[in-house]
Amino acid sequence: MTQSLAKTFVNTFLGHAPMWYKLAILAFLIINPIIMATVGPFVAGWVLIAEFIFTLTMALKCYPLPAGGLLAMEAVLIGLTTPETIYQEAHHNFEVILLLIFMVAGIYFMKDFLQFTFTRILVNVRSKKLISLLFCFAGAFLSAFLDALTVTAVIMAVALGFYSVYHKYVSSGADKGSHSLDSDLHLKEKNREELKEFRGFLRNLMMHGAVGTALGGVCTLVGEPQNLLIGHEMGWHFIPFAVNVAPVTMPVFAIGMLTCLLVEQFKIFGYGFTLPGNIRSFLFEEAMRQEKQQGQAGKLKLIIQAIIGVWLILALAFHLAAVGIVGLSIIVLLTAFTGVIEEGRIGPAFEEALPFTALLVVFFAVVAVIHSQELFKPIISYVLSMQGQAQLMAYYAANGLLSAISDNVFVATVYISETKMHFVHVLDAIPGIGMTGQELMTKLTDPHAVRADIIASLPQAAGAQVQAAMHQFDKLAVAINTGTNIPSVATPNGQAAFLFLLTSALAPVIRLSYGRMVLLALPYTITMSITGLLAVDWFL
Repeated sequence: MTQSLAKTFVNTFLGHAPMWYKLAILAFLIINPIIMATVGPFVAGWVLIAEFIFTLTMALKCYPLPAGGLLAMEAVLIGLTTPETIYQEAHHNFEVILLLIFMVAGIYFMKDFLQFTFTRILVNVRSKKLISLLFCFAGAFLSAFLDALTVTAVIMAVALGFYSVYHKYVSSGADKGSHSLDSDLHLKEKNREELKEFRGFLRNLMMHGAVGTALGGVCTLVGEPQNLLIGHEMGWHFIPFAVNVAPVTMPVFAIGMLTCLLVEQFKIFGYGFTLPGNIRSFLFEEAMRQEKQQGQAGKLKLIIQAIIGVWLILALAFHLAAVGIVGLSIIVLLTAFTGVIEEGRIGPAFEEALPFTALLVVFFAVVAVIHSQELFKPIISYVLSMQGQAQLMAYYAANGLLSAISDNVFVATVYISETKMHFVHVLDAIPGIGMTGQELMTKLTDPHAVRADIIASLPQAAGAQVQAAMHQFDKLAVAINTGTNIPSVATPNGQAAFLFLLTSALAPVIRLSYGRMVLLALPYTITMSITGLLAVDWFL
């Protein structure tokens, strides 16, 4: 009986995760209190960070929330931080939590319009290079204002829908075998070759679109969750954020688009697949049939979603309300004017965002440990002891490397909060400011205040020092933002949209494995990361 219960516990603990992963998490939970008692909280804190990054790196084996959450809870129990500190971290970043809850859910109700957009690109454009550029550009533009995961989900839905319809169509004439998207064995040789080319074509478009979400996501306040974290700490609204990061993001955007064109032109790194003519004709007819089937109600819904999309862009650009509140307005408008009035139809809109929202609060718990034990103080102090452009490049490179192997939101959260704390101490050391460094920093990063006016109210000598310190802080914030967003395209671990694509139902259908995704992302990783580093050095 005892043996049976023990076996059941092992099978139930962390579900279908590999046994070695389960044992690793259990080992972490056992050794952490021992390290805390024998070596002390500083070492125990660093061990916890390494363990937590491990759970992020192994996200394909087990979503990081259960395992990472256990580590965070243990950190509280053994005294590395307190529940109050975690609450303060979450409360401080409440605007980001609202963004994830309401904005992602709001965009869920715009999926028809987004799907219409990508469907039209797919079936109407014949040039592979042009369709690749359009997918990349559309992914970038939409992700600059919407949620990258939702944009990726829409692209995937279009691809999976068309592949399923065509696969079913060519399977209907097969002599044997059931319709399975993963298998072509029962099909004729010609159909198998065409489907192989179709899968390669879709793989290319999915990666162009996913990279596009990264290119656009880095540019604006709402493009990625960490952008809002950084913008919140700096007191930047939508337009100030876009202007501050533009010296880096615009060159990277141009090079990203050029890379898209070149990999298709020279058919390298797994790119260059084309859409067979008869499949294109079939998809066009299917798209027209679907549009006709929707009728006037479907057309009206698309028009309403497009109009509310314009409202979204204007509301963000002019900062008419906090980002999460704008997202809530999108939910209200889209549900009211498209007839979605049942709770059962509204509920699924929140399913995509809430798991990551919960994981974000676990991030804040680990950040609370970092703050409580001052774990990053030696590293931040070392980097900040560097001078000028070398300091900015070091920030960009460090954030990029960490974001490629773990999670860019976590990395950005740690770096921006620790850097801001450093500059609070810098302000404290400036004589004649007439207040504490924290009080002055609060005023300087107040989104409703004009920084120049606050500096002008200080004594001239103190004002000049404050101006210089904040100017460097602004540039470091841009380095953190671009560092966490751009090099993180290297692996699925760094970009949530990439991980979402890799773990989707579409990935096995189009034969998109972890290794193949890394290879397809490699040319973008090289060109965009180097461009970002040079732009940080030359233009900041």
